[in-house]
Amino acid sequence: MIELEGVPELVDPVMVAAFEGWNDAGDAASTAVAHLNREWKGEVFAALDAEDYYDFQVNRPTVFMEAGVRKITWPTTRLSVVRVGGEKPRDLVLVRGIEPSMRWRSFCNELLGFAHELGVELVVVLGALLGDTPHTRPVPISGTTSDPDLARRMDLEETKYEGPTGIVGVLQEACTHAGVPAVSLWAAVPHYVSQPPNPKATLALLNRLEDLIDVRIPLGELPEDARAWQVGVDQLAAEDSEVAEYVQSLEEARDTAELPEASGEAIAREFERYLRRHDGGGPPAPGGHATADGSDSSSYLRDNPSGRTRPPKPPKPGTDDDESSED
Repeated sequence: MIELEGVPELVDPVMVAAFEGWNDAGDAASTAVAHLNREWKGEVFAALDAEDYYDFQVNRPTVFMEAGVRKITWPTTRLSVVRVGGEKPRDLVLVRGIEPSMRWRSFCNELLGFAHELGVELVVVLGALLGDTPHTRPVPISGTTSDPDLARRMDLEETKYEGPTGIVGVLQEACTHAGVPAVSLWAAVPHYVSQPPNPKATLALLNRLEDLIDVRIPLGELPEDARAWQVGVDQLAAEDSEVAEYVQSLEEARDTAELPEASGEAIAREFERYLRRHDGGGPPAPGGHATADGSDSSSYLRDNPSGRTRPPKPPKPGTDDDESSED
């Protein structure tokens, strides 16, 4: 039995989780949870024992000095609670950590133990993968679940993915088997600019989460950071004609595929988000990563002799299949 002393009774709690590593291209998902924790001043109430789940030669501890005393921070997964105010207040249980090196089933069971003890009604796991998507267009977000009833109620896709998976996929399935409603939200990050951070993908995940759980998320400087990121990538891509040509081909493919969705529900969702955000006078709005086929993909950014970071020459258009979400 998990004892949670000091944690108050929660209101309509939702668990939101993200893990650094293979499931987190551009650090988009883990940064989203960190943003929620920072904006709502989350209080950590539990941390999993690092000895049980991490290989310290893979995820090394770090040494730091505090008031002249040498201390060590161990890689782990931490849980915090934040209370979202408003007309319909609810609590979020935020889970942020690193994809474990071992004992994944025990890891998921321990998280589910916390979820059960806290009365969590829904688990939302955030992830990001590398895909054939242009940085100049809105970030594609896929919402998936293994529960057909939940898929119908929340307008999600019922996952059909087969292949290698990460801790996001394992945790979602563990929730399903335990009878806990679970959803995965995946952001597609351009594979030709995969180096973190990617504030545009983080912002897209938070917007989709906001719609899913019906809360208003303070975005802070994220919208401005996302615009600055896109301008920077525009400049880097413009320096290489082949990259610019490749981006244009991705744009054309994306625009053609999404032409039927340029009206109707897509526009309605954006308008509803605009109204919700402005209601009440609030402020305006390592290593390889997952791809749709389950393969690893390392960073596409390189440092050139001038010290600037720029994308390399990408593969010719048409050589790779389009990517889609894993889970």
